[in-house]
Amino acid sequence: MLKNESNDMKIVKIENATEVENSATSHLLEYSVALNDKDIDLAVNTIVGRYPENGYCTNKECKELVYVLAGTGTLNKHDQCLDFKAGDVLLIEQDEVYFWKGNCKIIMVCTPPWHKEQCKFIKEIE
Repeated sequence: MLKNESNDMKIVKIENATEVENSATSHLLEYSVALNDKDIDLAVNTIVGRYPENGYCTNKECKELVYVLAGTGTLNKHDQCLDFKAGDVLLIEQDEVYFWKGNCKIIMVCTPPWHKEQCKFIKEIE
């Protein structure tokens, strides 16, 4: 990571991002480790199929703003499905329970920063 002289702005070069295989259907390019910011982070996620592969997931601490770079899909809650395509923006509130289904590449901005301990997987919605 490089900082400018005032230490206000930051840049994370793509070669400093971390590749993470979240599952067989979700592959991330994670910028948060190198960004090291206490308020916000960013990842690029490529989803092919359903994620999580079974059940649902929820983020216990962060809100996610998602921009769809390419492809199509649905963001699914137990009682609602949001169809999306390239150019759309989705907002996922803290504690929402959902799963992804599609063939897409998305940018995910989380505040506060996402970390794996806050992500919970749920087999079924009660």
